Amino acid sequence: MNSKVFMVVRILLGLFVLVFGLNKFFNFIPMGEMPEAAGSYFGALASAKVIPYLVGVVEIAAGVALLLNKYGALMALILMSISVNAVLFHATLAPDSIAGALLLLVLNVLAIVGYKDRYADLLRA
Repeated sequence: MNSKVFMVVRILLGLFVLVFGLNKFFNFIPMGEMPEAAGSYFGALASAKVIPYLVGVVEIAAGVALLLNKYGALMALILMSISVNAVLFHATLAPDSIAGALLLLVLNVLAIVGYKDRYADLLRA
């Protein structure tokens, strides 16, 4: 991948997850209406403090790492679990609002492709 394209992808992904991670603590982006099943699931995660503390901290850490280009390869892998879960949540419970989750997944996959040389030792047999 071209280094300029990768830099843009890395910065966009970093800003995306940093903003949404900070939103989990400060609630500056209003949440729209959710279907009942999605609201119940999201409410259970929020009451167990999974969303604000675990996911929010991981998103903030990943966003800062990607923006500073320090430990970005590691954070892109860790962030993949959040990306896949966001897409699955929206695909099964709230399909009308899946666009943001798909954008997150695409940016994350592109970041992992951009960091592919860093994963060579992990993938060697």
